[in-house]
Amino acid sequence: MGFAAVLLVVAAAFAHAGWNFFAKRAGSAGAGFVWLTATCSAVLYLPVMATSLIWTGLPSLANLLLGVLVSATVHLGYFLLLQRGYAVGDMSVVYPLARGTGPMLAMLIAVLLLGERPGWIGLLGGLLVVAGVFVIGLSDGVPRSGASLAGVGFGLLTGSLIAIYTVWDAHAVTALALAPLVYDWANNLARSAMLAPYAVTRRTQIAAAWAGHRKEILAVALLSPLAYILVLFAMQLAPVSLVAPARELSIVLAGLLAWRLLGEPQPIRRMTGAVVVLAGVVLLGIA
Repeated sequence: MGFAAVLLVVAAAFAHAGWNFFAKRAGSAGAGFVWLTATCSAVLYLPVMATSLIWTGLPSLANLLLGVLVSATVHLGYFLLLQRGYAVGDMSVVYPLARGTGPMLAMLIAVLLLGERPGWIGLLGGLLVVAGVFVIGLSDGVPRSGASLAGVGFGLLTGSLIAIYTVWDAHAVTALALAPLVYDWANNLARSAMLAPYAVTRRTQIAAAWAGHRKEILAVALLSPLAYILVLFAMQLAPVSLVAPARELSIVLAGLLAWRLLGEPQPIRRMTGAVVVLAGVVLLGIA
């Protein structure tokens, strides 16, 4: 993976860990929070999308509709599951399991179905990233309580959707030739439209979510698209089987945030996992 792709992935990791921290702080806000962040993202990034259209021109409408319809549906399930996971489990459990399951499955799909053939150094780096993720996520041992099991369950389910949208979105920005900025903006708009009936019938809950979590909503609305736009650009420069695990550098940052700002335990084990993740990222960078 080239130097430019590595820089994009590292920047995306910082943005991704940041928006998940704010999403965890608003964990109980649920679907209303998801609708508000998608809607605010569509508004905030409208000028960026318009500028992108000027430079890239109008995309194929058929390709855009196909790409966005599939991606927005999967992403909507992802955001709803993730937010529910944060409502019932620790960030340091849900996030690593979700992020670890996703790239592991994405790499398998890319190799088995898309015919990608990363070298052995890249594969080793990806495996180290995934291994480090699980060291961090399972640092307390195998969960047994109901809340812990729920956090693990939502983390794994979220990870399966991450794998699906990672591979599909790589296809959208390469084979379908969709510009990342326009594609991500349309994705946010589509998710907002999908949840609009929910928002209209639950105006009181929406108003309460906005009043109680305005800062978190705006932070996620700004950082979540930024993180994924950077990843989409990276996937135009490098195979998805390498980009998907490399972006898990965010696990290190999220682990630090969960420990220092949320007071979650086991910093030594989680930092050990972070070292393993970093080793994997280094190998991906030189692959």
